[in-house]
Amino acid sequence: MKKIISLISITLLGTQLIAQNPKVGKMVTGKTVFKNARIFVGNGTELSQGSMVIENGKITEVSNSDLSVKFPGSAIIDLKGKSIYPGIISPNNSLGLTEIESIRPTSDFQEIGEYNPNVRTLIAFNTDSEVIPTVRGNGVLITQATPEGGVLSGRSSIMNLDGWNWEDAVLKADDGVWLNWPSKFGMSFNQATFTREVKKNENYQSKIKEIETFFLQAGTVSKDNQYENLKLSALTGILSGSSRLYLAISSDKEAIDAIAFAKTQKIKYPVIVGAVYSDLVIDLLKQNNIPVLIPSTHRLPERADNDVWSAYKLPSRLISKGLLVGMYYNDSYWRTRNLPFVAGNAAGHGLTKAQALSMITINNAKILGIDDLVGTIEAGKLATFVISTGDILDMRTSRIERAFISGKEVLLDDKQKRLAEKYIEKYGIEK
Repeated sequence: MKKIISLISITLLGTQLIAQNPKVGKMVTGKTVFKNARIFVGNGTELSQGSMVIENGKITEVSNSDLSVKFPGSAIIDLKGKSIYPGIISPNNSLGLTEIESIRPTSDFQEIGEYNPNVRTLIAFNTDSEVIPTVRGNGVLITQATPEGGVLSGRSSIMNLDGWNWEDAVLKADDGVWLNWPSKFGMSFNQATFTREVKKNENYQSKIKEIETFFLQAGTVSKDNQYENLKLSALTGILSGSSRLYLAISSDKEAIDAIAFAKTQKIKYPVIVGAVYSDLVIDLLKQNNIPVLIPSTHRLPERADNDVWSAYKLPSRLISKGLLVGMYYNDSYWRTRNLPFVAGNAAGHGLTKAQALSMITINNAKILGIDDLVGTIEAGKLATFVISTGDILDMRTSRIERAFISGKEVLLDDKQKRLAEKYIEKYGIEK
């Protein structure tokens, strides 16, 4: 019994150590003018000597002239030699849903079963995560808490990376349902040769039929019986056009079938999630006005005969074809802090820096349906932005000095910085 009690005590202590509550941002009161800044609006526009006014959590005016003269008596912040960027938006990750990957109780992004469209990541989002501050330090201020696993994983929500709890942090609840499109091919292990081989998925068509049947049943749900089957009624927003359907694919052939499915089901806001390369798929996306979220540039080619730089060139290729392209970080959730830098790599392979920035700000905002709130530095938008002394897309010079989420200045402290300060002081290291 004593051993059991000791084990429970250690577990509870570990949980307390994991869930350290970062300091919540404080709202900037009154009218504040930021002047003499280089403002990257996020839509391709750049103001060399710009001014921005924020009040009550929103941007009220932006100009390429000194607005401090227009608003005497307001708080003035001179940003000479510094830049203002929109807060980076990171779609498709489990930030806030998992803390330590190797410890199952700290992960809450997947449920048992294949069809869980009723599952909401919203209520599982942990604002006390120690990982969140490390991401904010690179300018990522908004995330899409995304479910994983199964066929219909559940519903994602757009979250500010600041708040006392999920109710405080939510920017857009239940923005869409995630459908993991079946794979046409899988991997099998050959016991004779001890090698992995590509194997055709014999159940591919039957799985698609199963998905179609599920959506057909969901279409019969009425307002009178919407609470009788929560799984089916969870798709009513997709079918009515009030929310998005994210179709995660792993190949061009799957993308073609996913697009055909979206057309057949008359989905108003489908989004393809994954890398697409073939001209046929690109043309289909363009014809049907379907946006695409692509993984980061830091990866190997999809095929052995592809150009080694194909992943780096993909954003430029898709954007040049007229597609609405956003980017997500497809590695560990905590590494999504590198999203600005991998987008910056695309600027070295065909994109301008303005296009690379738009891809992770306004483009992501449009795809997620939050472009009326965030994504650019414009009047009427929420005051979600960062102040940097370097290029936010360049890991060598990026240095985020201040960050604001909906008008609240957030603390840019994190566990790694505290440890660094601790040992710098201990060993007397010069900064």
